[in-house]
Amino acid sequence: MQGAFSFADDDRTVTLHPDKPFSHGETVMVVLSHDIRGADGSPLRDEGCSWTFWTNARPAVMNFVEVGRMTTRTNQNETSRSYGGLACDANGDGFLDMTIVNEDTADLRVFLNKGDRSGTFHPFLQPTFPCGNRASPNETGDFNRDGLPDVCVAAINDDTVSVLLGNGDGAFRPRQVINVGSTPRGIAVLDADGDGDLDIANTNAGGAGSVSITLNDGTGVFGAPSFFEGGGTNEWSLGAADMNEDLILDLVIGARGSQLMNVMTGNGDGTFTAASSRACDGRTWMLALGDVNGDRHFDVATANSSENRSAIMPGDGLGGLGAAVRYTTDAFPLATDFGDLDGDGDLDWINSGYAGDWWVHTNNGAGVFTFFREFDAPRAASCSVPFDMDNDGDLDLALIDEEEDVVIFMKNSGTSPFPGDGNADCRIDLADWAAMSDCLAAPGACASPGCLIYDMDDDCDVDLADAGKFANAFTGEDEIPTCNP
Repeated sequence: MQGAFSFADDDRTVTLHPDKPFSHGETVMVVLSHDIRGADGSPLRDEGCSWTFWTNARPAVMNFVEVGRMTTRTNQNETSRSYGGLACDANGDGFLDMTIVNEDTADLRVFLNKGDRSGTFHPFLQPTFPCGNRASPNETGDFNRDGLPDVCVAAINDDTVSVLLGNGDGAFRPRQVINVGSTPRGIAVLDADGDGDLDIANTNAGGAGSVSITLNDGTGVFGAPSFFEGGGTNEWSLGAADMNEDLILDLVIGARGSQLMNVMTGNGDGTFTAASSRACDGRTWMLALGDVNGDRHFDVATANSSENRSAIMPGDGLGGLGAAVRYTTDAFPLATDFGDLDGDGDLDWINSGYAGDWWVHTNNGAGVFTFFREFDAPRAASCSVPFDMDNDGDLDLALIDEEEDVVIFMKNSGTSPFPGDGNADCRIDLADWAAMSDCLAAPGACASPGCLIYDMDDDCDVDLADAGKFANAFTGEDEIPTCNP
């Protein structure tokens, strides 16, 4: 994200004013380099600083409607085996596009958003973008710091990680290939050495298992990896977050063979130290990280495949994890994902069952989940991507079936697709103004989710700036032309 900076509090506070809004409900990673200097020349610490946060999603009633079903095959008789999805604005038009990772065709296939608020997509770009045999684990990041989204993806059969830099038009440049360990199964991006650029970690599940860390030179060029023990056998799932709250991102490593979830805290110099290890209630496949119980500590969700269940493991903010709390899923869960689907300020939970369907659980705010609904899979629910595909502020879903090779786009029906239209009648009128007036006197919009629809500048507060934007959008008795009540 690029933008302008301003300073306050005797230059002790710096604020980034982004050139464009963040997407609703997305995870944002902040990275500060150890090269930053104060006005007096004093340096930031050698380790730099990093943290992550979630942007708010607007309230939604979670009435999901299918608006599109796109094939990932060029030839319907040739499988692509779609097994991973990335939501990012690949062409800079302000709408999130969908990049699908494919195992059999060993490539990325990019579906560009039509950008008309319909939540629909064009067929994938051709030619596609090679990324290695049986490509699967994937993450986005800006590896060369040009403001454009890039991708890293591990190829399980090739024992490689591919880095593909984005052009900004939806296409990717030819990949850089990094030889890692045997059978890479998990991948994460973080600034491991404090220099302000994103490095890549991956798990290697083959043999006894290990973890690789590959450092970035700042231009998106990566050196040879270094390897270290991940604390179990068959290191598999992987995520990065600040688990001990020292402003250095750490690694959470799921060991499938030993059925452990291990936390290794970052030292800020490209190395990691074992902090804790806890039984994760099964053979982990994928994990997700987020604060699910509102205590501001990162918690862990794991999809425990062979056991037909998933688990939540609460974090203590010190690098430790609590006992796994078990939840039933559909058969053979592979993927587990968080997103605030109802816009109430806490993270809901989606689990994808390869031998079953997609199951959604809602959060009560204290990290206790209740089954909400099931989305039927054509053949195999392999993963989901929660993202705002129509720019209405609530989180929609892309559901990926790796046997049918389709992406199913499910549009979430929120309070309104238009900020300011609080009663969703396709008018911004005096009724909305009355409700907005109540929100002007209420706590910040992020503390009062019902007011989010009136937070028209997305600063988590309903104030006079929003009132001005409301006045500009006022339609009175006239319907918003592109709105369907």
